[in-house]
Amino acid sequence: MTDKHAILEIAGLTVDFLSDDEPVRAVDEVSFHVCRGETLVILGESGSGKSVSTSAVMDLVDCPPGDIVAGDIRFEGRDLRNIGPEARRSINGCKISMIFQDPLAYLNPVYTVGRQIAEVFESHGVARGEVARRHTIELLRRVGIREPELRIDFYPHQFSGGQRQRIMIAMAIALEPDVIIADEPTTALDLSVQAQILDLLRDLQREQGMALIMITHDLDVAASMADRVIVMKAGKVVEAGVAKDVFTCPRHAYTRALIAALPHGDAVESSNKRATSIGDEVLLRVDHLIKDYPLSSGAFKSKRLLRAVDDVSFSVHKGETLGIVGESGSGKSSVARMLLRLFDASSGAAYYRGRNIFEMERRELLAFRRNVQMIFQDPFGSMNPRMNVREIVSESWAIHGDIVPKALWRDKVVDLLELVGLKPEHADRYPHQFSGGQRQRIAIARALASEPELVVCDEAVSALDVSIQAQIVDLLVDLRTRLGLSYIFITHDLAVVRTFADRIMVMEQGKVVELNDTATLFSSPSHEYTRKLLAAAPQPKWLAA
Repeated sequence: MTDKHAILEIAGLTVDFLSDDEPVRAVDEVSFHVCRGETLVILGESGSGKSVSTSAVMDLVDCPPGDIVAGDIRFEGRDLRNIGPEARRSINGCKISMIFQDPLAYLNPVYTVGRQIAEVFESHGVARGEVARRHTIELLRRVGIREPELRIDFYPHQFSGGQRQRIMIAMAIALEPDVIIADEPTTALDLSVQAQILDLLRDLQREQGMALIMITHDLDVAASMADRVIVMKAGKVVEAGVAKDVFTCPRHAYTRALIAALPHGDAVESSNKRATSIGDEVLLRVDHLIKDYPLSSGAFKSKRLLRAVDDVSFSVHKGETLGIVGESGSGKSSVARMLLRLFDASSGAAYYRGRNIFEMERRELLAFRRNVQMIFQDPFGSMNPRMNVREIVSESWAIHGDIVPKALWRDKVVDLLELVGLKPEHADRYPHQFSGGQRQRIAIARALASEPELVVCDEAVSALDVSIQAQIVDLLVDLRTRLGLSYIFITHDLAVVRTFADRIMVMEQGKVVELNDTATLFSSPSHEYTRKLLAAAPQPKWLAA
């Protein structure tokens, strides 16, 4: 039940960021509010000011370089811009909490996830010791982490991207806050887990009257959750209203463009139509791939193995796109990392142009990595924070030496940045100066720099808003056509993979449960798990009601 009284109000918020020239206005007179029990969704392109607006609520805009020039932020009528550190600590995490977009950047790599979640209870004096541990285990179970009694003692790097996102959500809901700000909370999650998390947030609202502010680029998620929507562009609110009205009768041209960019099943040639353009040449063949990870519940206890990849076999033809879908933790990313020799396989083989990748020596492996590139799920974690974008994109040219003459590096970097929707001036900036979606575009430009033959895309468009997502998919399709590129496309977004992949492989708990051409898989899925994934797609809230 929605309380019409606003619990959080933002009025005239204006935020600048200092630069070498004039200050950059990231947020320009933004106003919105949210009531108890209500879900407000903020839509807009990456870099439109969505995250900065909500970070200001949590007092997370660093000054310098950030500067809140003007505006009021009130929680239950209290001015949050004029409270002391002690009062702020009593609100952040306890009354207002935030689910961040990039979980790996916010989880401490040297502490177990259990220790970090328990710290929420301890810092607010709620529970300590065994009591805090029991609460933590229950939270991990509630957000869908399997075997929480064991995995409470794991570190962030031992979880997949989607599982880390669930851990962040557990931390945010630990103290049952009045307001949750969720910055892309389902970006890294597959459809079934996404549905679980959205149901969990809805349950919390029903039980506690919690207000939810959700930032997302996923219009399907927005339509399934929102009571009201605001749309931002270039730091300004360009449209606001009841969700049904905004989605069915958008007034602003930018909102109409966002909705029009939603992927459709017939947006790209179907796999059947493309079959004739895919040759018989097998570029990559994977045979009976297995990956075991050692698990231990303590320093002096016996170890056991977790089989993350279980007897996986498939092939990729020249010019083909193979989509891989499945739940977070199903083994998708482990397969990708083994193919790039970032992880060692426990057993099995992978042949690139007839050569076993796992038997390649150093020189041969270097040449292989020029021809096979990867776009990682977590762009910030895959970039050197001390290198600017120009250095990041041109690094492969320095390593391989014979791709682009050094005299042309500067112009070629600009060409690649423009190709992925960035500006020439971005070349001299550093990764921390970009939004999550912009960092993903940099990662795509870096992968394309070595002119590869096969690109492994691990959630390559998951952090992008729908308009940029459509541009990137169109770009990948165009490159496939012009250059004969092949792709392994790992994603949780069935709408995107439907428009792009020729065949789709479905994984569950490390195993391949279905592998078929795209048209057949969507029209006549043969496995119950595939049918479950297709059924989990979010529906507009006004239809569900």
